[in-house]
Amino acid sequence: MMQEICQTIQEFLTAHGIPDWLVVFIISLFPILECRLGMFTAIVLLDMNPFIGFIISFLGNILPIPFILLLINWIFEVFKKIPGLKNIVFWLEDKTLKKRDKIDKYGIWGLLIFVAIPLPGTGGWTGALLASLLHLDKKKSFGVICVGVFIAGLIITILSLIFGAVVF
Repeated sequence: MMQEICQTIQEFLTAHGIPDWLVVFIISLFPILECRLGMFTAIVLLDMNPFIGFIISFLGNILPIPFILLLINWIFEVFKKIPGLKNIVFWLEDKTLKKRDKIDKYGIWGLLIFVAIPLPGTGGWTGALLASLLHLDKKKSFGVICVGVFIAGLIITILSLIFGAVVF
C-alpha cells in the first residue's frame, strides 16, 4: 500500500518536471511518509545513491519538527475555537497521547525509542507532537527527535537495500 502511495506521488511529481532529489525531499516532509518512505522512494523507485537519498530524506523529515515543537500547541488552541476543527484537534490529541507510555516511563529516552523504531504511527512528526503535548523541553526534544529520525532512516536504508520493495 505505501509503495503505491510513494510511487503515485513520485510519478506525479516527476511528470511535472520535479527533479528526483526534490521528489525525495517532498515525500519526506509529509507526516506518516517521512524519511522512511523518502528513503524507499530514493533507493527502490528512483535508484538514487543511498547516501544522497539518506541526506535528502533526513533533511526533509526534520525540517517541520522545530515548527511543530514551537507552534503546535498554539495552533491547536486556535483550532479548538473553530467549530469544524475542534473535534479533529481533540481526536488528534487523544490519539497522540495514547502513545505516551514510553515517554512517561523512560522520559526523553522513550521519545528517542519512539521516533527511532520505524513503525506506523511513530516518527518525527508524532514524536514532536507528543513532546509538545507533554511540554517536554523543546531543545532536548529536537535533538532527540533528530537522532531518532537518523536511526529510523538508517534502518529503512538498510532494509530497502537488502529487501527493496518487499519491505513495504
